[in-house]
Amino acid sequence: MAQTTTQALALVDCNNFYVSCERIFRPDLSRVPMVVLSNNDGCVVSRSNEAKALGIKMGQPWFECKALAEAHGILAMSSNYALYADLSNRVMRILSDFSPQCEVYSIDECFVDLTGTPGLREVSYAMRERVGLWTGMPVCVGIGPTKTLAKLANHVAKKHPRSRGVFNYNALTHAQKTQLLQRLPVGDVWGVGRKLTQRLAQHGVNTAFDLREAHIPTLRSAFGVVMEKTQRELQETACIQLEEVASDKKQIISSRSFGGMVTELPVLKDALSSFVANACAKLRAQKSHAAVIQVFLQTHRFRKELPQYMPSLAVPLPYPTNDTLEVNRWAAHLCEHMFKPEYAYKKAGVMLSEISPVTYQQGDLLEAALGGNQKLMQAVDSLNDRYGRGAVKVSTQGAHAGWQMRQERKSPNYTTSWSEVPLV
Repeated sequence: MAQTTTQALALVDCNNFYVSCERIFRPDLSRVPMVVLSNNDGCVVSRSNEAKALGIKMGQPWFECKALAEAHGILAMSSNYALYADLSNRVMRILSDFSPQCEVYSIDECFVDLTGTPGLREVSYAMRERVGLWTGMPVCVGIGPTKTLAKLANHVAKKHPRSRGVFNYNALTHAQKTQLLQRLPVGDVWGVGRKLTQRLAQHGVNTAFDLREAHIPTLRSAFGVVMEKTQRELQETACIQLEEVASDKKQIISSRSFGGMVTELPVLKDALSSFVANACAKLRAQKSHAAVIQVFLQTHRFRKELPQYMPSLAVPLPYPTNDTLEVNRWAAHLCEHMFKPEYAYKKAGVMLSEISPVTYQQGDLLEAALGGNQKLMQAVDSLNDRYGRGAVKVSTQGAHAGWQMRQERKSPNYTTSWSEVPLV
């Protein structure tokens, strides 16, 4: 009887991704403690190992870190999303050379199915070396029989220098696996956050081993089927399958906090026009259209001394569409209806829902035949793909700068703008 080959899923994770992207083009910062900040330079979203050692927390507001940053020379950079997306795409293309079955899990993580591949350790080091050589990005590789165990293996690869960036859970004996899981706190398990960690502790589950060995009916009753799947994954039963093709979005939201307070209607409409353009471009990219649009406005909820107002309106469109011009007209109309000049707005956004493939089209007896501006939208998408997002805009987009995101420490677009390519 033939033996069943143990599944070998490799999770390849870029180390301190945003910080590493910045360091690729600034090798002089390789030893400098640094962080990358979120939209409007608000919170820390990526930290170098040096910044972590100094006590900077993930998600910590930057204003809380300024004294520590000045004392230790911590460098802060604004997020450069165009650069990060381009480098992520390059890393993912390299990883796809090692297996036809890959799942891009996030901007800095990819699952690679290496089941049946001989010399797993050598292949893992080859992946690290090629990504590092071709892009400059440092990565770690964790291998396991399930996604959850691959994530845990990657955690070990990052935390323990002896692993040299690669850890294969499959290569351990049963006793070694037990010993490892007993050492890992349950909070290190994929999908177990701070609140779940506290609740699990009340049931005597404090380590990954405790979770693996917990009474299944009790666990399902207290935490639901998702936690049971996590437990079975720790028991080496795959419950979360590899998704080689990302499923189409059923809802698309485009929103952003403003760089400053907005009090004028034309500025709000300008911001919403940009959000509509982004959302409709995503719709067209997955060959879908939406039947409902929702627009929301928000004042600054952390400024308690200011009057608060957070309206939201949704309307069904006459027919499903992905036409930026059509959706933009509805967004402007809803904004006009909700706008009150006595409030100062800090955030706005657009949500498109009831999304379906463009091949599914239900006509309306009371509406004109569907036509739209499909050729125009195709031309806009083509030009924006070639010259960068925002190269071609609708007339109501980009006329006002008052809402634009604050990026006082942003690096150049080294790989996506000809005018900013580094000179050697």
